Amino acid sequence: MNPQKRREIFSRLRAEDPQPSTELNYSTPFELLVAVTLSAQATDKGVNKATDKLFAVANTPEAIFKLGESGLKKYIKTIGLYNTKGKNIIRACKLLIDQHNSEVPDDQAALEALPGVGRKTANVVRNTAFGHPTIAVDTHIFRVSNRTGIAPGKNVLEVEKKLIKFVADEFKLDAHHWLILHGRYTCIARKPRCGSCIIEDLCEYKKKEID
Repeated sequence: MNPQKRREIFSRLRAEDPQPSTELNYSTPFELLVAVTLSAQATDKGVNKATDKLFAVANTPEAIFKLGESGLKKYIKTIGLYNTKGKNIIRACKLLIDQHNSEVPDDQAALEALPGVGRKTANVVRNTAFGHPTIAVDTHIFRVSNRTGIAPGKNVLEVEKKLIKFVADEFKLDAHHWLILHGRYTCIARKPRCGSCIIEDLCEYKKKEID
């Protein structure tokens, strides 16, 4: 795909949604970190249901650490892998308290050093909470990048590096949100909604599903 096509794709996505944002509910970097940690293999809607109740009673590293694993799990038990996620969140809270004055760091390495925080979660937090032009690649973005031809790659890291290289600077800050929303609602996994897609004529997918 040539640079002109990519620029037009992101221009259209921006025109349709000038200020995209995550669908996870949060009000602080710490709440976002917890929500994103919980969102792995879970829906944003399901995470929001749990965190709306959790954050009402505990929304700081100290408060959640005070709940302990058993206390935290009562709020997140509806979420997949909640046992592992709960354990990691409690451990992450302890590290934030001990090493970061209870503040979420905006440094990639420091974020990835937290239990349960991988490259994707760190990228989301740095982008959404701190305004860094990072592009986190999840299953939706991996699919859209490969299917459309925007940034094909064999794994998420390869796709991330290509997106950082190919996406123009003016679009980088919001590219993550545009691509994830496009993958979630239009370029869906089983049967993409090509006929109602605003970038259908620019997409290089060979098996388009025309309504």
